[in-house]
Amino acid sequence: MAEPTIANSDPSDAAGLGIEVSDYAEIIVVRHGETAWNVDGRIQGHLDVELNEVGRRQAAAVADRLSKATSISAVYSSDLKRALETAHIIASYCGVPKVVQVPDLRERHLGDLQGLVLHEAAELKPNAYEACISSRTDHEIPGGGESLDQLYLRCTSSLQRVAMKHIGERVVVVTHGGVVRALHKRAAPTEKLQGKILNASVNIFHISGEEWVIKTWNDVNHLNNTGFLENAFGGDSTSG
Repeated sequence: MAEPTIANSDPSDAAGLGIEVSDYAEIIVVRHGETAWNVDGRIQGHLDVELNEVGRRQAAAVADRLSKATSISAVYSSDLKRALETAHIIASYCGVPKVVQVPDLRERHLGDLQGLVLHEAAELKPNAYEACISSRTDHEIPGGGESLDQLYLRCTSSLQRVAMKHIGERVVVVTHGGVVRALHKRAAPTEKLQGKILNASVNIFHISGEEWVIKTWNDVNHLNNTGFLENAFGGDSTSG
């Protein structure tokens, strides 16, 4: 597994989250913890799969890290179980009384591929598979699936709305691998994204108006000594 890229973390801050928030919103975007389907290589998309035990321990590890940051103002989450359970664990550790559910933070709808094991998808649903791996971002996936353009518009607009509510504050957003990749594209459109978005990774964005800056990327230091960094299926460009 490739080492995660970590940008601009402040080593003097135990949580690695920066010290001051002023004229921007600091959005800590976390990918949900592991599920049994992640382990099996099964495509989730909008299907509502719960965390497995490893995923719950990953969520607790990232929650412990985030609890060391000052003043988490709010926790937002996709309404799918794997993200929502991760978010509730984080909120509990950070003393945030509720989690705000945002359906627009869901993973990409992957149409006929949902529920299939990835290595079987090309044979069982060739049209959907070809649409999913196409370099064209406007291709919708047969079976009600979204194009990459539709995913991008949905989730970047959602995060922008969250940011505008929390200028000068730090908030947590729990979501999915495909969504995190789309957010990276919004913040760094000319940078080619390599590798997978890891389960329970920390990705920090500073958003001020239309300006998005990535401060920390795919950081899983909080998992390094836990034994829970074995799998990242669903965090690449072709699965959710």
